[in-house]
Amino acid sequence: MTRRTLLITGASSGIGAATALMAAPDHDLALHWNANATGIEDVAAQARRAGARVTTIRADLSDPAHVEDLFAAFDRDHDRLDGLINNAGVVDAAAPVVDFTADRVARMVAINLTAPILVAAGAAARMARGGAIVNISSAAARFGSPGQYVDYAATKGGLEVFSKGLAQELAPRGIRVNAVRPGIIATDIHAKGGQPDRIDRLGPTVPMGRAGTAEEVAHAILWLLGDQASYVTDTVLDVSGGR
Repeated sequence: MTRRTLLITGASSGIGAATALMAAPDHDLALHWNANATGIEDVAAQARRAGARVTTIRADLSDPAHVEDLFAAFDRDHDRLDGLINNAGVVDAAAPVVDFTADRVARMVAINLTAPILVAAGAAARMARGGAIVNISSAAARFGSPGQYVDYAATKGGLEVFSKGLAQELAPRGIRVNAVRPGIIATDIHAKGGQPDRIDRLGPTVPMGRAGTAEEVAHAILWLLGDQASYVTDTVLDVSGGR
């Protein structure tokens, strides 16, 4: 049986890394990264031990031109693409909108919205046999994240609208497009946003009484990518513990 190939952006840590490791026994992997060399080396080594053929691709997705570089590297090592996990994203320090700068907003939009759109376009062009795309949104798209990350929430809301349009556009080609909306998940993104204690503070406020794990999100992503979700497209799946 031919192994399917997945491209995962932002695969050096968090949800991307968890998805890569969970998929490794049954898939070959192209793992994108930018800054975390140690993280991607560790994920790649574990995935290879689990049986995957793994390539790693470095690209700074804040520059749209680098999306072309990402796919040029992908094409050198892979002759098929079956699934995309559009996961790479950033958050900035918590701040009210009145304190936002043009540079902050431009970077947020470039990485969290422009790049995923272009990556999805490149992936769809390579899915000659059909396939599936999962865009990683956030519960922030529902809540707006006032006083903290409104720009981040806005980009995730935009990504969900893009997912809807792309799903309708690609359905006749046998390509399914869905989004996953994680809630409070125990990853290092909270520390990157200047709130390393955010999990401890907000986890108990979730209806299920705790934060989620990257692995719990990965299960949802891989279900949407797999054959068991063959009639699921244009859907946003909340993985948020009821929040």
